[in-house]
Amino acid sequence: MNPYIVLFLAIIFEVIGTMLLPASQNFTRLIPTSILLFSYGISFYFLAIVTQKLPLSIVYASWSGIGVFTIALLSYIFYKQTLNWQSVVGLFLIVIGVTIVNIYKSVN
Repeated sequence: MNPYIVLFLAIIFEVIGTMLLPASQNFTRLIPTSILLFSYGISFYFLAIVTQKLPLSIVYASWSGIGVFTIALLSYIFYKQTLNWQSVVGLFLIVIGVTIVNIYKSVN
């Protein structure tokens, strides 16, 4: 399987787990907590797989950067958290940084 698809799946599951943190209410609600732990487990499993095919620096930069960007947008939509223009600029800089890292990953 394409390692970027596996990385994308790791990001999706990490985002699901993180978005369920507020719903778990400090791990006191069984269903959100169970899904959260399962999602993080699957995310780390996919990360372990993809680190065998891609450099760790690329994997972690992509996983964390795209995850932060996605969580910020979804928090704005689902949890009505505010994003000021400075935050939006910062989020886009993260995406630009991840893109640059991936474009020039093979340059030594």
